[in-house]
Amino acid sequence: MAKIEIYTKGYCPFCTHAIALLEHKAADSSTLKIEQISIDGDMALREKMITRSNGSYTVPQIFINDVHIGGCDQLVALETNNKLDALLAE
Repeated sequence: MAKIEIYTKGYCPFCTHAIALLEHKAADSSTLKIEQISIDGDMALREKMITRSNGSYTVPQIFINDVHIGGCDQLVALETNNKLDALLAE
């Protein structure tokens, strides 16, 4: 089962877009688990996100099976280049 973690904020359109893409993928598979981690007002979670993503402080920050993917643009690029499904299948 692929483990997906996405650090988000409530008012972020890029987060909404990334979540929609991942939920679409999850609808086609029973082996995907998406965990949304809101960093709104939680400095400890924000610091954890920044540390895990090697200094990236923008949202969303996406991890698939504990591997840092990046943000929404990187997720969409993986999908566009037909590489996202392979990552989700691991």
